[in-house]
Amino acid sequence: MKTLADFNFEGKKAIIRVDFNVPLDDQFNVTDANRIEAAKPTIDKILKDGGSVILMSHLGRPKGVEAKYSLKHIVAKTAEVLGVPVKFASDCIGEIAENAVADLQSGEVLLLENLRFYAEEEKGDVAFAEKLAKLGDIYVNDAFGTAHRAHASTTIIAQFFPEHKCFGMLLAKEIESLNKVLNNSEKPVTAVLGGSKVSSKITVIENVLDKIDHMIIGGGMTFTFIKALGGKIGNSICEDDKMALALEILEKAKAKNVQIHLPVDMVAADAFSNEANTQIVDVYNIPEGWQGLDVGPKSLEALKDVIKNSKTILWNGPLGVFELDKFADGTITLGNFIAEATKNGAFSLVGGGDSVAAVKQFGLEPKMSYVSTGGGAMLEMLEGKTLPGIAAIEN
Repeated sequence: MKTLADFNFEGKKAIIRVDFNVPLDDQFNVTDANRIEAAKPTIDKILKDGGSVILMSHLGRPKGVEAKYSLKHIVAKTAEVLGVPVKFASDCIGEIAENAVADLQSGEVLLLENLRFYAEEEKGDVAFAEKLAKLGDIYVNDAFGTAHRAHASTTIIAQFFPEHKCFGMLLAKEIESLNKVLNNSEKPVTAVLGGSKVSSKITVIENVLDKIDHMIIGGGMTFTFIKALGGKIGNSICEDDKMALALEILEKAKAKNVQIHLPVDMVAADAFSNEANTQIVDVYNIPEGWQGLDVGPKSLEALKDVIKNSKTILWNGPLGVFELDKFADGTITLGNFIAEATKNGAFSLVGGGDSVAAVKQFGLEPKMSYVSTGGGAMLEMLEGKTLPGIAAIEN
C-alpha cells in the first residue's frame, strides 16, 4: 500500500482528491468542518516536506455550474482549519486552473472549483481526468467517502501517475481499520448491525459471518427476524419478502458457530413520536397498534457481557430510533458499552451514516478506536467489494 510516507514532496505539486462535501447554512457558512479537519494531517505532511497542495473536491449535486455549490464558500473555513492561506481557482481544469497552479509556490495551498460542475467527473471521463492530472506531479487520494465511485478524480486520474500516486493518511487509516476488523481481528469479534432494513445489510451479513463470533441485530430489521420466527410484531416495520432470508441467515450463522443476539424486549410506542405512550413488551408479543422503537432493558443487560468480552467490535447501525430522545437509550447504552470495552483494550470501528451520527451526537466519538468517514464506501468494503478508488492506487 503506497502512502504519503513513500514520497518526499519537496518542490512537488501534490494534487489531492479530498472529500470537502460539507454542509452549508443559508449564508453559505460551513456548519460542520469535520471532513476538512480529517484531511489536515495529509496536507500538513506535504507542506512540511516543502511541497505545494492542489485540492480538488465536489460539493453537493449541481446540475452544471450553480453558484450555491461553488467551493469558494468554503475557502475561509479551509484556511482557518489548515492555519495557512488558501488560494482559489474558479475552474478545476483549463487555463484558469493551469495558471493558478503555475503561480503556486512551495508551502502554498490552492482549492479548485467544484469538480461536479462538469458532467465528465461522474462519468469517469478519461479526457477530463487527464486535464486534472496535468495540474500535479503526485496524485494523492484522501477521499474515502467517494472511493466506491469510479469518477474521474477518484479513480481514472490515477492512470496518469503510474509511479507517483498514493493514499493520503485518512484513506490509509480507513483501509487499515477495516482490514483490522475483516482480516486481522483479535477474537472474539462482535458485529453490531442495526438500521431499518435487512435488505440493505444482507451482503454485509453474508460477508462478515466467516469472520465474527457474535452478531447483534438491532433496529427496525429486528422485526423481520422476529416475525419470521413466529413472533407478533404489532405495527412494527417489517420486510415481509425478506423473512425467508432472515431464517436462512440464522441457519448459516448456526452452521458457522456464530452466536446471533436478537433483542428479547422492546420499548413499544403507540405512535412514531416523542409524545407517544410507551411500554416495555416482550419482543415476540408486541400488541396490535404498537410498534417497537428501541431495545428494552433486558436486551441491553444481555448484550453487556457480549460487548465487554469482545476484542474487536464493528458497529454499523443504531439499535433504535435515536433521533427521537424517547427512543435513544438503547443506542446510547450500547455506545457506552463499546466505549468501555475500547478503554479496556478492544478495537472498535464505527461506520455507516446513522451510527456515526449517533456517536457524534452523544459525544462518544473520542471513545471509539476509529469512526469511519465514508458510509457507502465502508458498506461496500464490508460487503467484500473492491473499491475502484482504492484499486486505482494499488494497481
